[in-house]
Amino acid sequence: MDLTYPAEAEAFRAEIRAWLEEHLPERWTDDDFEMSDEEREAFNVEWTAKLFEGGWICASWPTEYGGKGLSTMQAVVLNEEFAKVGAPMRGDFFGDTLVGPTILQWGSEEQKKQFLPGILAGQTRWCQGFSEPEAGSDLAALQCKAELDGDEWVINGQKVWTTQAQHADYVFLLARTNPDEAKHAGISYLLVPMDQPGVEIRPIPQVDGSGEFNEVFFSDAKCPKDNVVGGVNNGWKVAMTTLGFERGTSATTSHRRFEVELDAITEVARANGKSEDPVVRQRLAHAHSKVQIMRINGLRSLSATVNKKKDLGVAAIGATNKMFWSEYHRDVMELWTEIAGMQSLVLDGVYEENSTNPNRRRGKANYPVNAMQAAFFFSRSETIWGGTAEVQRNIVGERVLGLPKEPKPAK
Repeated sequence: MDLTYPAEAEAFRAEIRAWLEEHLPERWTDDDFEMSDEEREAFNVEWTAKLFEGGWICASWPTEYGGKGLSTMQAVVLNEEFAKVGAPMRGDFFGDTLVGPTILQWGSEEQKKQFLPGILAGQTRWCQGFSEPEAGSDLAALQCKAELDGDEWVINGQKVWTTQAQHADYVFLLARTNPDEAKHAGISYLLVPMDQPGVEIRPIPQVDGSGEFNEVFFSDAKCPKDNVVGGVNNGWKVAMTTLGFERGTSATTSHRRFEVELDAITEVARANGKSEDPVVRQRLAHAHSKVQIMRINGLRSLSATVNKKKDLGVAAIGATNKMFWSEYHRDVMELWTEIAGMQSLVLDGVYEENSTNPNRRRGKANYPVNAMQAAFFFSRSETIWGGTAEVQRNIVGERVLGLPKEPKPAK
């Protein structure tokens, strides 16, 4: 690694800390700090407004589009300081982290003027319409189609595992606009309004009753002709940009949630005596080493970005990162159930029917999971969404190690 935090980044760090101290609720960082349902709901609304007023939503965007024009290292410091105190940092993940930067890179000036202000203010909610029942890891096999009819695209098809679709104002959607082209071609990237008669949303309830995931059906849904980002039939390239934003942010902070979670698991082991078991201690130590590998890999990736290096080692880190953390999380949550034993089956969580916090799973009243149980359930999906672990291994083998491509099944 060749990474130094410049003086201006450290000065910026002091500015962020001062702002957080002024605007976060009193005792926010205390271990015993709690909010009632009503207080949390009010905080979620007020905090987004404070982030907007402070200019922290999309702060790395160019100043001409409402951002602060932060450098890479300033953006890293911003992530670090918010993560240290556990402060929410965005109004809408899909908006300001995925589709917003995509519009900045590929969109027309008219699209930027139309869509960026709502994202910047945390007022427009988005969801991602990529995966389909027969096009998950093999995304280019998608069949949802869009046909131009005058000044509108008419969309028919289905998307699945669409997170937060039931709350979204828009979906950034991949649709096949030229069925005669090869499967990676003939795809366009559309910005489609969700509140219209041709869009049907069906939640996919999870075992705890929560329903972030959805099926979405499009039946002659409409989209303005000019809502194509990056040009007609160029959607695959645009989508790869979006996925790059999804996997490339928060290089020095993405390991933190695993660090906090592992500390909690270790405390359970101490409390019930399992920490005296040498096998358990070894497994906890192994888990700790993997979290530190995530931290170091983040620093290496950041170093490569700052120094504009493109060597094979860094490429390998980027290709394996998703596979590494998702399989780690699945395994460590299974370790938690073994350490906690029968207690891991006790439903002692708090049911929050009216919670507006997008990061809090909203289950059902008769199945109130606690934080660790919710993490266990969600970890089962993490080796699948964003590219299955099996597909990630193929990518690493073929694109990084130069191994022969996996044989295709005979027709």
